Amino acid sequence: MNAKLQWLRNKMSSLNLQGIIISNPVNIKYLTKIDAEGTLVITPKENVFITDGRYIEHVHSILTLFDEIIVYDINDVSLDDYENFFMFCENVGFEENYITYAKYKEYKRIYKINNFVETEHIIEKQRMIKDEEEINSIKKACNITDECFKNILNYIKVGMTEKQIAKQIEDFYIENAEGISFEPIVASGENSSKPHAVPTDRKIQEQDIITIDMGCKINGYCSDMTRTIFVGEPSEEMRKIYEIVLNNNKFVLSQYKEGANTRQIAKMVENNFKLNGHNLIHGLGHGIGLEIHETPKINYKNDSTLKENMIISDEPGIYIPGKFGVRIEDTVQITKFSCISLTNSGKDLTII
Repeated sequence: MNAKLQWLRNKMSSLNLQGIIISNPVNIKYLTKIDAEGTLVITPKENVFITDGRYIEHVHSILTLFDEIIVYDINDVSLDDYENFFMFCENVGFEENYITYAKYKEYKRIYKINNFVETEHIIEKQRMIKDEEEINSIKKACNITDECFKNILNYIKVGMTEKQIAKQIEDFYIENAEGISFEPIVASGENSSKPHAVPTDRKIQEQDIITIDMGCKINGYCSDMTRTIFVGEPSEEMRKIYEIVLNNNKFVLSQYKEGANTRQIAKMVENNFKLNGHNLIHGLGHGIGLEIHETPKINYKNDSTLKENMIISDEPGIYIPGKFGVRIEDTVQITKFSCISLTNSGKDLTII
């Protein structure tokens, strides 16, 4: 049996669960590498993946005998089969933060479950700590992201639109990776004051500021990087804001390590921003993996402790409404005594 499924069975035993139904496709991919529509059912004796007949061949191409997963066509599963999965099971877990109430009632009905138990993100919590294979995939995605940024610096010209630049990013990732890990943000001029700006038809101008937030996927694992660059000489105000953001980005890198408290780090950055007359209006970081935003959430409201081989972001930003914004972000691997930035594009003030 693969190591992740064995971990899950051990965890179930410690929680007095005799079975569990996994509905979240990201958790299914994490446990089995299956990226097809379906439901993973862990019974006392078997691991069963129930899927549409259209995906059977694809699923079999992913799995090996070592995985010990039986694949069922949903059209071949009878009501008796459903009832037998959890026969004599006292407690069966379900993903309460993913399924709807209607799906909850359906599961209880067709599986004839006595006691349906909330699993409280047990798989998502385990996903926070990456193994060697996962880390290598994220490293590759980050290397390609650095290459994409080099490409973009040579591509951007005055007169181009934000949409054109975003398309160049997407095309690069389609050619060199599995595609984008999220819709790229290209925000120029006054648009850069919006943290989650959507690329528009605004044309790049002389003396512009451009924030680019982008990432790609390798083996389903994401990268995430933001750089803010300038077209022509930036104003003194822009230089000052850029320096504050860059210094805090570097400060966070100096603080990230196993055992560090995320609330304390976020609070120190927030205090520094306030001393300089600004606010930290979004989280300082987040987990990165099969999803671009995973736990832990790094902000002054969330009290969590960093652990070795977490992959998280470091993304301080300052935004002046209607004028401009600056954000600098890296994908970072936590180690026992420090951290490693997996995105390595230059962060010194860049003028193109």
